[in-house]
Amino acid sequence: MSLYLGLMSGTSMDGIDAALLEIETAGMRLRAAVSRDWPPALLQRLRRAAEDCERIGLSELGQLDTAVAIEFAQAGAQLLRASAVPASAVRAVGSHGQTILHAPRGELPFTLQIGDPNIIAERLGLDVVGDFRRRDLAAGGEGAPLMPAFHAAAFGSPGETRAVVNIGGIANVSLLAADGGVRGFDTGPGNCLLDSWARRHLDRSYDAKGAWAASGSVQPGLLGRLLREPYFSRPAPKSTGRETFSDAWLERALQSQPLPPADVQATLSELTARSIADGLGRAPGGAPGLVLVCGGGAFNADLMARMARCLPDAVVATTADLGIAPEHVEAAGFAWLAHRYLCGLPGNLPSVTGARHPVPLGALYRGALV
Repeated sequence: MSLYLGLMSGTSMDGIDAALLEIETAGMRLRAAVSRDWPPALLQRLRRAAEDCERIGLSELGQLDTAVAIEFAQAGAQLLRASAVPASAVRAVGSHGQTILHAPRGELPFTLQIGDPNIIAERLGLDVVGDFRRRDLAAGGEGAPLMPAFHAAAFGSPGETRAVVNIGGIANVSLLAADGGVRGFDTGPGNCLLDSWARRHLDRSYDAKGAWAASGSVQPGLLGRLLREPYFSRPAPKSTGRETFSDAWLERALQSQPLPPADVQATLSELTARSIADGLGRAPGGAPGLVLVCGGGAFNADLMARMARCLPDAVVATTADLGIAPEHVEAAGFAWLAHRYLCGLPGNLPSVTGARHPVPLGALYRGALV
């Protein structure tokens, strides 16, 4: 039995998730998990960097790289204290970092996550596996999504077709076929536009349980303009981020047309549900019978209800039904990817990312030498 500690913050930037994953030959189980809020001033700087990436300076980027790593290390230390697990019992840390920009297509593709693993290794005294995405890009892939392999290991069931939907800032799906085949891709916006619109009009970080969206009415004209985005019809493999689904993208679709803010929120919620359902509907054989939701979107009652309406032939549940709370799935996944790296096993799925071949994901940053 080995313990791995996973650290993750997604594009929604709603906090740092830390998870302890116990892995043995027979399987895995989540031992403990915590979530740590970003300091408000740092969160504002991170959002500015992600939403206005063309104007971020090198000095600011370097400072954010260090500040994020310090917060990640503190989240890891918080988890060890809360679980009463000594650092010496942990084999390694898998740290995703914070994505600032993801641009996997074009002449010079790249993806940028910050949160220096050297600092995490030094502060926790543990080996850290980080920089998970760039090796897949080097092999011709999109570097995302990376969770389908973990979803298959944690939630797959031989002989049954299932889907796992992660609704973070960006939504992605994992299609787990009955024969063991795995496909996956980003479907488009998850919570990113919903959260941004709530911050703008409610002065809150998010629309709790989707209550505000539920109070509004979907605007068909706006929804139609949003759904004309070319990304939605692009075939997989594909991945995306705030560089596509930005606040400016929404403003262009609004066309300066005055609409009740609650109606815009309802339309954005419908957009997320509809684009996820459309993505699942393109799966061979149609949408799976069981759809397991994880990520912050699993707690949005309005969004979950819209998904159920868009997927009338499926049971829409959460990953909690299979043993891992929705908010801890991604952190557990990066703990699992650290395990794969140290075992010399590939972490990517070419059927998902489009890479030319399987590759190990990550790089090792050694902790304290004894």
